Amino acid sequence: MKKRILIVDDSIISRKKIRGMLLPQFFEITEAVNGRQALELIFEQPFDCILLDLLMPEVEGQEVLEQMRDRGIKIPTIVLSADIQETTRTQCLNLGAIDFINKPPLPDHLINVIKLALNMN
Repeated sequence: MKKRILIVDDSIISRKKIRGMLLPQFFEITEAVNGRQALELIFEQPFDCILLDLLMPEVEGQEVLEQMRDRGIKIPTIVLSADIQETTRTQCLNLGAIDFINKPPLPDHLINVIKLALNMN
């Protein structure tokens, strides 16, 4: 059975690039254009892993992490962000993210982190 990945990013270009990296791995991919849409999807259906941008309109990535934590939702979440501040990284990890990768991610690194998150290695 294919592992279900949710890509959350307001940039269509970023979503397309990440989707392109993941498709050869035979993941089932769903996309959300912002944190609000991501939360709706997360509350409605199961995902095996989430790739989450931080800076988005309506609901930002950190709020998605907070709401997941507050509702006890434990889906391995990897933050993908251009924000290189250590404080932002630490906040995300403290909110439950399992990793923080700077954008743009290197394909091999991203795939390896996802496989570790899914216990596929």
